[in-house]
Amino acid sequence: MGIRAKAIALGTGIAAVCTVPLVITVTADAAPDVLLSKGRPIVASTVAGSAYDAAKAVDGYVNSRWVAGAAGTQWLWIDLGKAQEVSRVRLRWEGGYAKSYRVQVSGDGATWRDLHRTTGGDGGIDDLKKLSGSGRYLRVLATQQGSASAYSLYEVQAYGPGPAAPVVEHAAAMTSSALAAGLVDPKKKTFALQLISSAENSTLNWRGEFGYLEDIGDGRGYTGGIVGFCSGTSDMLALVSEYTRRAPGNKLARYLPALRTVDGSDSHAGLDPGFPAAWKAAAADPVFQKAQEDERDRVYFAPAVALASADQVRALGQFAYYDAAVMHGQSGLRSIRADAMRNAKTPKQGGDELVWLNAFLNARVKEMRTEAAHSDVTRVETAQRLFLRASNLDLNGPLSWRVYGDSFTTR
Repeated sequence: MGIRAKAIALGTGIAAVCTVPLVITVTADAAPDVLLSKGRPIVASTVAGSAYDAAKAVDGYVNSRWVAGAAGTQWLWIDLGKAQEVSRVRLRWEGGYAKSYRVQVSGDGATWRDLHRTTGGDGGIDDLKKLSGSGRYLRVLATQQGSASAYSLYEVQAYGPGPAAPVVEHAAAMTSSALAAGLVDPKKKTFALQLISSAENSTLNWRGEFGYLEDIGDGRGYTGGIVGFCSGTSDMLALVSEYTRRAPGNKLARYLPALRTVDGSDSHAGLDPGFPAAWKAAAADPVFQKAQEDERDRVYFAPAVALASADQVRALGQFAYYDAAVMHGQSGLRSIRADAMRNAKTPKQGGDELVWLNAFLNARVKEMRTEAAHSDVTRVETAQRLFLRASNLDLNGPLSWRVYGDSFTTR
């Protein structure tokens, strides 16, 4: 979370059979439950194209489906509208099913609790009953494929005592459009990662920054990696812990006790002199590189994009939320958002998107100026605000911006 001083392909039409509503059979054990998820805002980690976007997994139609656009860990994230008790989740897989997956709930989009986890998924219909948990957000986190096909779900149905939150008028259409233009589009996500890297690492080549590490004097200890993981703000500790889970005995594992000790401070106690060299050596390991990417998405990208999508803002707003999360953490992002809500309404609340994002950026700049290390606000004023003034809400390229005295252009 540190900062250096200068430091969907479009698908074709859907067959007529897709317009047949999904028939839900209500059995005795399901009678008290209310369907909470139908038509709710939903975000996916990736999509194979607009014909297979995330909204298809909650539209209630028998043959429409979400298809992931990449292999590896993927997720669907549903905003239930308010805190809900979830007692049952029904997953209807297509041929691309998950052998290992989790169903989770969260109240804030940052901390998740498992309702169900399995390493023995076999596809078909998974009817998960007698679950116990509550949260505004529900996530299906698929971690291992059960077939050669990409993950694909016809429907995700979450049930609970209710009542279900009202579905916003045109919510399904909005969600589909937002996903097509938002940061789940691989090209738009690439823009976002390049924008972050220009501010965090003074380069567009974020893949060349796995080995970056220095103390920039901002009170957060060592700052390193592709989004500025910090030894003083828990995310570096989480990253090295996850790396060690995946690759026991790696070069950084011996520093875990020291990282636990210095967490919350700017101290290097137990880290010097060997930690920087060990970090740079680990950066050549593809396992460490993947761990950095996954932790970036888990801690910063996914929660920020989900919150922005729930507020019904498009790619530029999703990036603004993500950039705020990288610098200020998820709690800082929510504080900035709360400050902005004193002056404007989100699009979901009926507000104008341009007015809302301007208020959000104002609140962001105000927060940045409370810290000397972040007093240079060009990553907002000559980048995000520049795109906002051009009404480039979909973050369409080519993009040109300046940050910390450097100029960048990407197509």
